Amino acid sequence: MLNSVINLFFPKVCFACHTLLNDNEFDVCTHCRNDLPVTNFHFNNDDSVLKVFYGRVKVEHATTLFRFEKKGIVQQLIHGLKYKGQQDIGVFLGDWLGGELSTVKEYQDIDLVIPVPLHEKKLRKRGYNQVAKFAMQIAAALHVEYVDNVLLKITNTESQVLKKRLSRWSHNDELFNLKNKDLIANKHILLVDDLITTGATMEACISVLKQANNVKISIAAMAIA
Repeated sequence: MLNSVINLFFPKVCFACHTLLNDNEFDVCTHCRNDLPVTNFHFNNDDSVLKVFYGRVKVEHATTLFRFEKKGIVQQLIHGLKYKGQQDIGVFLGDWLGGELSTVKEYQDIDLVIPVPLHEKKLRKRGYNQVAKFAMQIAAALHVEYVDNVLLKITNTESQVLKKRLSRWSHNDELFNLKNKDLIANKHILLVDDLITTGATMEACISVLKQANNVKISIAAMAIA
């Protein structure tokens, strides 16, 4: 009865389609959940994400939870997370992917989880890093440390969606900086982001993280375009 009263005044709606959730539904309605384009890369030994980085940077393992489809459910979720303050979406997706990765042997030796950072100006404007809670939940599921004071973004870039890869990252080493590198020496890092398109952002991050001694890097993201 208490839940019914709470839902009357603070109705729970689906993060994707915004319809009212039933009592046995959480975060995303059953219909949207069934329609989500799940990849299962980490269960099927699928190297689709790894192929994005072949010949560019060394990556141990790589996966995403979903495939990104323009105007699809995943786009709605990421948009809500990034621009509408719906940070619970990050928790929901982090619990989902983290729970799955905790059962996959390739991710059992992860030592810590690092989110792709925002520049401090964008962080102040938005109020949060949209990847943070996603990464925190994955770290919790893997029983490892979440670290956000090592990789810093030092260049405030504009939206890169429509720019070609070669023009967007002509100076990768000027985008990110490494601090406290001794904290990650000899560690297996899981680098986490929301969306992988060309892989240029991850590539820039990995190049900087590799400045630390003897690090291994794997990748996880919400979706791949």
